[in-house]
Amino acid sequence: MVIHMNKKIITAGILSTAAIASIHILNRTQNFIYTSGKLLSCSENHFYKWRFGQIKYNKKGTGNPILFVHDLTVGSSGYEFHRLVNNLTNQHEVYTIDLLGYGLSDKPSLTYTNTLYEQLICDFIKNVIGKKVSVLATGNSVPFLITACHHNPELFDKMIFINPQSLYSQNQIPSNQTKFLKLIFETPVIGTFIYNILNTKHHFEKTFVEEYFYDKSNIKEKYILNYMEASQLSGYYAKYSFASFTGKFMNTNIIHSLK
Repeated sequence: MVIHMNKKIITAGILSTAAIASIHILNRTQNFIYTSGKLLSCSENHFYKWRFGQIKYNKKGTGNPILFVHDLTVGSSGYEFHRLVNNLTNQHEVYTIDLLGYGLSDKPSLTYTNTLYEQLICDFIKNVIGKKVSVLATGNSVPFLITACHHNPELFDKMIFINPQSLYSQNQIPSNQTKFLKLIFETPVIGTFIYNILNTKHHFEKTFVEEYFYDKSNIKEKYILNYMEASQLSGYYAKYSFASFTGKFMNTNIIHSLK
C-alpha cells in the first residue's frame, strides 16, 4: 500500500513538474515572438533615473513644453502619441513618457498606485522638464494628473484629457476579489501564463476595433504589434502593472481635487 501510494505521489510530482515546465516554455515563446521586432527601440530614447527605476522618455522640438501621458491599459506606452508629436514640434518642446511598469521603462515587482504615478510625474517635471508644462493625458492616467495638479499647481499650465474614466469607475477601491486577482497574476509561471492568455494578439485587435478607433480603416498592423511588444518587455515583470490595474490599486477619488 505504501509503495503504491509513493508511486502515485512520484507520478503526480513528475506530471506537475512537466506541466509547469511546458507552461514556462510557452511563456518564454510568447515573450520572444512579441519582442523580437524591437519596434519600440529608438536612438532618440532618453532615460531618467528615478528612485524606483529607469524612466524612458522622448524629447522633440522647441517652445512651450507639452507632456504626453499615456493610458494605463495593458500595452500602453508613449507610442500612443506617435502621430501627434511631429505636428507640434515647431511650436512646442514635446515630451512623451513611458510610465513606470510600461513600455521601455523599468517594471519592478511592486504595487502600482495613483500616488506612485503622481510622484513620478511631479519629479519628472521638476528634474527633466524644469519648468511649468501643459499636459495631455488619456484614459486612466487622468486621475493621478488631477491630484498632481491639485498638490503641485505651480508645475502645470494647461491640461487636456482624452476619454477619462467616469468618476464612478475611478472611485472603486480594491475589494477582496480584485486583491485575489492581483495575487493570482503575480504568481510565478501560472500567473504569467494567465496574463499571456488574456493579452494575445486577438485581444489587442479586438480592443483596437471596439475601444481605440472610431474609424476601423485607420487601424494598422504596426499599431497592434507595438502594443503587443510593450505588453511583453521585461518578461514576466510586465504583468505587475497589469495586476495592479486589474486589482484597482491605481484608482483614486478625485472629487476633492476637482473642486
